[in-house]
Amino acid sequence: MNLYTIQGLTREYGENYSKVRALKDMDLTIPRGEFIVVLGASGSGKSTLLNMLGCMDRPTSGSILFEDVDITAYNKRRMTEFRKNTIGFVFQSYNLLPDLTALENVEFSTEMAGLTRGEAIQALERVGLSDRINHFPAQLSGGEQQRVAIARAIAKRPKVLLCDEPTGALDFQTGIMVLEVLKQIHEEQGTSVLLITHSQEIARIADRVIRLRSGEIMSVTENATPLCPSEVEW
Repeated sequence: MNLYTIQGLTREYGENYSKVRALKDMDLTIPRGEFIVVLGASGSGKSTLLNMLGCMDRPTSGSILFEDVDITAYNKRRMTEFRKNTIGFVFQSYNLLPDLTALENVEFSTEMAGLTRGEAIQALERVGLSDRINHFPAQLSGGEQQRVAIARAIAKRPKVLLCDEPTGALDFQTGIMVLEVLKQIHEEQGTSVLLITHSQEIARIADRVIRLRSGEIMSVTENATPLCPSEVEW
C-alpha cells in the first residue's frame, strides 16, 4: 500500500483571463516510510501540492488517495480530523504563540489531539530542548523555535510530516541542526517526511526527489546513498 496515490491532480485559482493553474493534471505515487524532498523554484507548485496532501485545500479536479482512501472526497469536518490525527506540519515561519512557553506551545497542540503533558515533554526532549521547556519564544533562537515547532508537530506521532521550507529562515549551521532532527525522527519513528525546498543540496539527503516546474512533475529520482545533513554544502 502506498502512502499517497495522486491521479489527475489539478488546482486552479481565479477565473477566465486571470485563471492560474498551480498544478496541472498531476499523477504521482508516494511510497510509505520515505524521506522525500519536493524540489522546485518559487511558483513551481510545491506549497500547493503540500496543501493538497495535508487536506488544507481541495483540488479543482483529480483525486488524492491516502493509504487507498480518497481524502479529496472528505467533507470539512473529516478534513479537519485527518489533519489533526494523521499529519504534522512544519513551516518556515514557526507560528508559535508568543505568550506561551515552549512546553505550553506543544501542549496547545497535544491537548487538541487528546495527548498528555508527558507526551509534550517527551516531544521536546526528542528535539533536544529538555532544558528550554519553560522559555518563551522571544527567549529562544530561531533554530530553537523551529525545533519547538517540530516538537509540536511530532507530539501526536503523526504518520506524515509535511515540511514547507523549514530551514528557509535559518542560517547554515542552524539549518543543518533542524534537518538532522527531521532525519532522526524519520529514522527512529518511521515517520514519512515530505519536505519542500528550492535547494538542490538539501535534496541530496532525501530517499526520493520529486522535481516540479510550473505545476508539473519534471522527474522523480531516487538517491542511492542519501547524504547526512552534516554533509550538505549549501
